[in-house]
Formats: sequence, structure tokens, C-alpha cells
Amino acid sequence: MKISTKGRYALRMLLDLAMNGKESYVSLKDIAERQNISKKYLEQIVPLLSRSGLLKTNRGYQGGYMLSKKPDQYTVGEILRLTEGSLAPVACLDIDVNECQRADDCITLPVWQGLYEVITNYLDSITLQDIIEKSPYMQGDDYYI
Repeated sequence: MKISTKGRYALRMLLDLAMNGKESYVSLKDIAERQNISKKYLEQIVPLLSRSGLLKTNRGYQGGYMLSKKPDQYTVGEILRLTEGSLAPVACLDIDVNECQRADDCITLPVWQGLYEVITNYLDSITLQDIIEKSPYMQGDDYYI
């Protein structure tokens, strides 16, 4: 499984907002500059995050973006499922009821189910706040996400 730039950039954007948008809205231009990400690329990610309720938006002078919840209420799993879709390692685990004709006889299915469980549990156990607090790169106001 590979996480696309959309998933990685969404995570970086939300982390940037967690660290810089605690009390005011942050412009996309500022996020793009700090994260060295194209503003146009972030403009494609924002609607997805906004529609799902992860972002508050404010238009006009001093407008921008802000987290809609506290950083400890966002999990990496939630963010990646939103941007990447399913985190299942194989297609037959993408749906709740496995409709694969071979599911009953598939000798490898338990391997994929176990991997999926480990991935899900791990990513759902990490919050934005956890990442910020555990970052070895946090040094005063200087950070690299």
C-alpha cells in the first residue's frame, strides 16, 4: 500500500493548521509556503476536508482555514480514509461483506485480514496531537512536517 501525495499533503496541511491556526484562520498561501506544497494542489484538497467537516473556512479579508475540532480528535486513519479511500490491502476487504467467490476457500485471506486490522488499528491510534507531541523536529517555533 502506498499513500498518495493527496493523503500526505492533507495530513501535513492539517498538522500545519493544528500548530498555526489555534486562534485564527490561516491562509492557504501561508500553509503552502511553510509546507513547500503548491497552493493549487492544496486548493484541490480543501473541498474534500471542508465537506467532511474537518475544516472551518472563512472567506474575505483575514479569511482562511482552521481545524473544526481539537488536534487530539483527528486520527491519521480518518484523514487517510477520507483522502485515499479504503486502506484495505486487497480489494475483497474493501466492502463490509466479502463477496469474493473464493473467500471460503482462500488460504491467504487471514493474512490480508490481519494486515488490514494492524494497519487500521495503528493509523486510528495516532492523532494530530500525538504527531506534534512526539515529533523529534519540534524545536521552539521551528518545525518540519
